[in-house]
Amino acid sequence: MTKKAVVLYSGGLDSTTCMAIARADGFEPHAMSFAYGQRHSVELEKARIYAPQIGAIAHQLVQIDLRQFGGSSLTSDQEVPKDRPMDDEIPTTYVPARNTIFLSFALSWAEVLGAFDIYIGVNALDYSGYPDCRPEYIHAFETLANLATRAGVEKTGHYRVHAPLLHLSKAEIIRVGQDLGVDYGLTHSCYDPSPAGIACGRCDSCRLRLKGFAEAGLEDPIPYETRDAKN
Repeated sequence: MTKKAVVLYSGGLDSTTCMAIARADGFEPHAMSFAYGQRHSVELEKARIYAPQIGAIAHQLVQIDLRQFGGSSLTSDQEVPKDRPMDDEIPTTYVPARNTIFLSFALSWAEVLGAFDIYIGVNALDYSGYPDCRPEYIHAFETLANLATRAGVEKTGHYRVHAPLLHLSKAEIIRVGQDLGVDYGLTHSCYDPSPAGIACGRCDSCRLRLKGFAEAGLEDPIPYETRDAKN
């Protein structure tokens, strides 16, 4: 019998690769996306259209409003940083507690589905310095999942949080996805796309993505307003 897994799916490069990995691992991926008040909707439109095309058995779009709190340039009118030094400083695009919120929803759905596996596409190498993308965070949430659920308390199942991209460079992630047949033309990564949904090429996410494709020796198939990213 094929096992179920909940996959956090934004429509981006990492989460799409994560979905392909979950499928390759023998799971039926149940995709979960979030309309959380982010400044653009193009990623959600792509997620809705492409989730079934890349193997999702079901797709939940969860509506929450983190814009009422703000605290991030993705959930407020604050300008998204462009061409910034890629240092250890946590950037303004960090959304407070976002992965904790997302994983909590994923855990809830997993309990209902009778699934014990959750996939998240966090990365601790080529990333923007977010505190909720670190290995110790993933380990801590997995511990919490087994303390805070009926199956965990009754010892009828053990929850696992899979972060298969955690220790991979962006180039390595792209190569893994290519081997699994991922069409990266169906993905979106930009923090600040144009009104037409075209990636800016200058935010952290665009620059890391372009750097990854360059290091993988491949051409990124999506259009950009500019590809002159300073990596």
